[in-house]
Amino acid sequence: MKMIVGGAYQGKLEYARKLTGYKTEEFADGSRCDLEEIFKVRGITNFHLYVKRCLETGESWERLAKTVAEKNPELVIVTNELGYGVVPCDPADRRWREAVGRVCTALARESSQVIRVVCGIGMVLKDETDGGC
Repeated sequence: MKMIVGGAYQGKLEYARKLTGYKTEEFADGSRCDLEEIFKVRGITNFHLYVKRCLETGESWERLAKTVAEKNPELVIVTNELGYGVVPCDPADRRWREAVGRVCTALARESSQVIRVVCGIGMVLKDETDGGC
């Protein structure tokens, strides 16, 4: 797996497309896809919104990282970082922020590459691919 993380509107999807050569259509949208689709696609954008939908519907997110890693180990995950900035007042938003952080931490452990994108520029945080650090 590969993870592309960063703040909102930082060019994460464009970076992921250039890195992988995948077309936008090859990425599912976490704001509306289901879990089975995540197992079949090459990439997912807005993964943080998929986690939010899990919380809203009562689906378990605790094993999400392990399940995704097992069923689609080549997946490219594009997600917003929610752990920076002002802590939300709304308890539901705080739970969402924590869930995204915990799932993404687990996914980063499973990923061969983790790249943070700021202003369209990728910074490699982890690279265990051939020839990587």
